[in-house]
Amino acid sequence: MKAFARLLERLAFTAGRNAKLTILSHYFAATPDPDRGWALAALTSTLELRQVSPSLLRRLAGERVDEQLFALSYDFVGDLAETIALIWPEGSNPGPEVTLSDAVTLLRETGKVALPAAIAGILDRLTAPERLAFLKLATGNMRVGVSARLARIALAQTSARSVEEVEEIWHGLQQPYTALFAWLAGGDRPEPASSAPFRPVMLSTPITPQDLIPLNPDEYFAEWKWDGIRVQAVSEGGLRRLYSRTGEDIGAAFPDLIEALDFEGAVDGELLVRRDTEVAPFADLQKRLGRKLVSGAMLKSHPASLRLYDILTWQGEDLRPLPLASRRARLESVNFISDRIDLSPLLPFNAWEDLTDLRATPPASVIEGVMIKRRDAPYIAGRPRGPWFKWKRDPMVIDAVLIYAQSGHGKRSGFYSDFTFGLWDGTDLVPVGKAYFGFTDEELKELDRFVRKNTTQRFGPVRQLAPLLVVEVAFEGLNLSPRHRSGLAMRFPRISRIRWDKPAAEADQLQTLRAML
Repeated sequence: MKAFARLLERLAFTAGRNAKLTILSHYFAATPDPDRGWALAALTSTLELRQVSPSLLRRLAGERVDEQLFALSYDFVGDLAETIALIWPEGSNPGPEVTLSDAVTLLRETGKVALPAAIAGILDRLTAPERLAFLKLATGNMRVGVSARLARIALAQTSARSVEEVEEIWHGLQQPYTALFAWLAGGDRPEPASSAPFRPVMLSTPITPQDLIPLNPDEYFAEWKWDGIRVQAVSEGGLRRLYSRTGEDIGAAFPDLIEALDFEGAVDGELLVRRDTEVAPFADLQKRLGRKLVSGAMLKSHPASLRLYDILTWQGEDLRPLPLASRRARLESVNFISDRIDLSPLLPFNAWEDLTDLRATPPASVIEGVMIKRRDAPYIAGRPRGPWFKWKRDPMVIDAVLIYAQSGHGKRSGFYSDFTFGLWDGTDLVPVGKAYFGFTDEELKELDRFVRKNTTQRFGPVRQLAPLLVVEVAFEGLNLSPRHRSGLAMRFPRISRIRWDKPAAEADQLQTLRAML
């Protein structure tokens, strides 16, 4: 665990992308199997372990340290795993060194009844940094600033293989990836376990009107950006799969769409809930995401559909190297259209001004903006700058009052960074959402000072604030929600501006938000 703990610590306190890649590459090169494979699985969020609940960890800590001391420490540190790692008594049960493989085995194979004692036993044998690494593993909360893509780039840097080659075989490989590391060292190419494999998706980059000026509109296609989730549908070798853009198999939640994949190939598109021709709000799709089983009533009331953007393979032929114009022509020539699958239409425009007008008046509220794609671009995994752009619609904005604050976690532990905000409903402030980001590090310090000076009550880790500070909140969408007191739920809310200049009485009314529906 020492090497793994050191890895997580260095990653957490290293900001630069290239520096993180160097740290990862050195770790993978210096660490033997199977520990490096388990570390890779943990960093890429593909390691399936028995997840340890916060309540269990609190109970274990309560058996070793004073309850009030632990509560005060947790309130100060702000992160449960870090608090336990620091406060756990040292040297309770020294023994042989614990490896990462030992930790994985414990969390994979220990039964529910024996798990608390096993966790306490292994914590007794670890140092504070190792305890933190183990608890991050046990809770599934790495939070060290490493994406799965970055980890795979680091793997490629340890060998003569390209990251595209690594991603081509990544999904379906067996953990702890001994065959993958052997291939990177010059061995035989491992074959994915699935005969309907995921192909890494191509992603877009944001663009502004100023960025469009030097570009020739004749060289681009444009289409609507639909408010669903990006998926890849694969039907090959008798197997049918529906993957999220990160490669997670989500087909169990969408058996109605899986049944409609009557072709031999792989396509790229947007997963939506669609009733006849009307695309439902994202909140309707969200009700089906993450389910292992879907009831007949849900299948009928929230029918899944796929709106196609691109085609990757067809009847054994890899189409990704072809220009987008050729792939689009192939997509249009295939009879995909059904009550479940249709084709995303191209938008007619001759100049960027035409596209600006279209973006300003979309035909449906569930459209997030427009996608702009080079006609000659091949399908390239990852997020290359230039071939595909997204020009999202301007966010909705309201002025709200901060009413509650809670300590952050990880790098933000010790700062109040999680905020609940409200709008006026008559003379009352009604909570309408929470925001955790959108502000700079300097603004975070200012907000933290405000919270500490203007707390009126405490409820455990939560502070109630005097209704004094107005913040501008930007968000991407709005839905009715019976789970919230306001009856509304925002999508992707963030603090876009701190209104130190604005009196709280001049913040927006709840009716203003309702009118945005």
